[in-house]
Amino acid sequence: PSAQSPIASRFQPDSGEFSLMTYNLYRYAFDDRDGDGQKNDPKPVEEREAAAALIAAVRPDVLAVQEIGGPVVFEEFLFRLKTAGLAYPYIEFLQRGDSEINLALLSRFPIVSRQHHTNDTYTIGPAEVPVARGFLDVTLEVSPEYRFRVLVAHLKSKVFHPLGQTEMRRNEARLLNKHVRKMLKEQPEINLVVVGDMNDTYNSAALRELMGEKKDKVLFDLRPVDRECDAWTHYTPDNDEYARIDYILVSDGMWPEVVTGKTYAVRSPLTYQASDHRPLVAVFKAKETILQPLEKTDEKK
Repeated sequence: PSAQSPIASRFQPDSGEFSLMTYNLYRYAFDDRDGDGQKNDPKPVEEREAAAALIAAVRPDVLAVQEIGGPVVFEEFLFRLKTAGLAYPYIEFLQRGDSEINLALLSRFPIVSRQHHTNDTYTIGPAEVPVARGFLDVTLEVSPEYRFRVLVAHLKSKVFHPLGQTEMRRNEARLLNKHVRKMLKEQPEINLVVVGDMNDTYNSAALRELMGEKKDKVLFDLRPVDRECDAWTHYTPDNDEYARIDYILVSDGMWPEVVTGKTYAVRSPLTYQASDHRPLVAVFKAKETILQPLEKTDEKK
């Protein structure tokens, strides 16, 4: 799909379907960009315009974003989307303290419950460590007959920390998995989607901790790809390295509603200008669906 024109019709949700996008906006916030020691420099306007253009090309029904700034920046982001023709009536914004790296969810559908997870902690040696960004958790009502729950996460970055960034990320993933398992225990057929920047690759300890392994899996990876069948979601210019660290994961109850032919990674020149990540999009049927065993993928067998 092109970011400069409306999305190709074959990717657009049909009647009775809806779309969800997850996107790390990369420092869409005030930061110290000129090296003067003051975090008062906004994301460059050309980067903000590119991000809005990418989102406007897809026009997702539900948008989950990571690395959005504080309330002032968030309001500017909403205004920019509105100017591009995207006005979302239902909004959830999760900020921890005065952080400029926050989570948000924008929706065409009503948010019928909120149950964010902001008090999780874990221990590494004698240190008790909080989950820095928390987990945004809402339930959306697409119609009176169909609801689904969304967890938005942004796990510990691959930046040096004296406690060990890999172990910190694994612990955050373990706590997120704990919340998922609790939901499944209370409602085994729950329609659940977990999205965001997990800052690690598919075979990493963090992702295995989050999804579960083999017969104990609780979340299933949609693995969106672009028109060239590339699945990468993050580009590091310094290392000329492409990696897949952003995900759309679903529960067993949500899996039958996935419209696989409309689930993809956005491929556009604007992705390099807007962020070091690129958006992922999934489309779902807005009705409870039961698949026959032969319709399931190898991962689900």
